[in-house]
Formats: sequence, C-alpha cells, structure tokens
Amino acid sequence: MIEDKILLWKMKHGSSHALSHIYEKYKSDLFSLANSLLHDLNEAEDVVHDVFVSFVESADQFQLTGSLKGYLLTCVANRSRDRVRARKRVPVGIDKTDTAIPNYEMPSHALISAEELHRLREAIAKIPYEQREVVILHLQGRRTFRQIAESQGIAVSTVQSRYRYGLDKLRSLLNGQVEK
Repeated sequence: MIEDKILLWKMKHGSSHALSHIYEKYKSDLFSLANSLLHDLNEAEDVVHDVFVSFVESADQFQLTGSLKGYLLTCVANRSRDRVRARKRVPVGIDKTDTAIPNYEMPSHALISAEELHRLREAIAKIPYEQREVVILHLQGRRTFRQIAESQGIAVSTVQSRYRYGLDKLRSLLNGQVEK
C-alpha cells in the first residue's frame, strides 16, 4: 500500500519508471480478470490498455483512498461490463479463451486438466453476466462482497445472491443437469 502511494506520487511527478512498475506489478491480475469476464484475449488486452491510458490521463486528479490494485481491478471490471453491454449480450465462443495448461509429467494428467478447464470455462460462459462477474471478482479477483457491491453501486445482499445463484448454476452445468 505504501509502495503504491510512493509509485503513484513518482508517476504524478513524471516518472515513467514508476508507471512501468505499476503496470508490471498488476498487469497479470488485470488481464486475467478481463479475460475471465470477456472470454476474448484481444478484448482483454484492449481493456487493460484502456484502463492504464485512462489511469495515466487522470493521474493528476487521482487520489488513492484504498488499494491501487482494487481500484484498477474495479476499472477493468467496469470497462469489461461496458464491452459486454456493447456486444448486446451476444454469446462468446469458448474457443477464444486462453487455455493455459499446467506442465504435467504424465500426458494423461494434462489431458484431464485441459478437459476440466474447458468444461469449467464453457460453464462460466453460460451463466448470466451479472453472476459471472461476481463469481470471478470474488474468486479470482479476491474481492469481498462489500467491495464488489460498492464498485457496482448495488446492495451487498444482491452481490451475495448473484454469487450464490452463479455457483448453483455452475454446479448444475458441470454436473450435467439441464437448466429449465
């Protein structure tokens, strides 16, 4: 937190090294979140790029009141939500997602993991965006329900409901139960 405040101060005073350090420190988490929400590598890269451009442009007025990582994750989630709305909720094919497979000694283990990852990503892509966003922000972005609620301007109980319904739908999809 203190390191982020120092980096932000240096960035405001013209240090490109400080901006580069902030980018390198958080780019992986931001890209991962954007890709999970959008299921499109190119769009995820665009979103992270757009967030950093906006961040730099508004740096003079920016006041860090909490976590810089939390602020940037919220910006990525909001920008991703805007992109989804712009697509008018057209379903995204799972083939556009990055399929990172851990390096296993046994090829059969890698095959099983790849298959499980594929099933999980297909299931996540099928749940409603509002539920998907909350599930991903909470599990992958490590955001609390309160933080998610504040960033989206909704009640904590609404976030908790979306999370619960999202997990229920994921379970049913992964267990092969057909939704009515």
